[in-house]
Amino acid sequence: MEKATKLLDKKVMVAIDENENSYHALMWVLDNLKESVTKSTLVIFAAQPLANYTSVFAAPLGFARMYFPVSATPALIESIQDQNKRVSLGLLEKAKSICASRGVKVDTFTEAGDPKETVCNAVQKYEINLLVMGGQANRTFMRAFQGSLSNYCLNNAKCPVLIVKKPE
Repeated sequence: MEKATKLLDKKVMVAIDENENSYHALMWVLDNLKESVTKSTLVIFAAQPLANYTSVFAAPLGFARMYFPVSATPALIESIQDQNKRVSLGLLEKAKSICASRGVKVDTFTEAGDPKETVCNAVQKYEINLLVMGGQANRTFMRAFQGSLSNYCLNNAKCPVLIVKKPE
């Protein structure tokens, strides 16, 4: 019996973003791990991507174009960071209301930074025992260049990682 009680005291964290797959993962946790998450606190985490905007501007020069990088102003970067924070807080509020409607108590957290690193750091910081993430949508092009967040967490998080794929 003591072993069963220890299992129920484990901390579960769901990483969410704007992708509907992350909400599918949250619903999966609420449906399948309800006994565990009602006995302890469910942690919901949303990463705020950093605003690091450098773009390339193409100036017309006759038939040719001249390309040069343009950096964003500090005011623009601050504005984008504020917007990212508002979006993250909105995502967390939505997740919190979903959990409250099911009678599950949650702690919500958000941090700014590279989502791969912030999720893995949050696992350690909040002493998470299970990380649950939604499976990525079919973003083959992005995944080839940036790598998958879920794959990164599978290899670097200091706890077991459960990837919940949405049925097609």
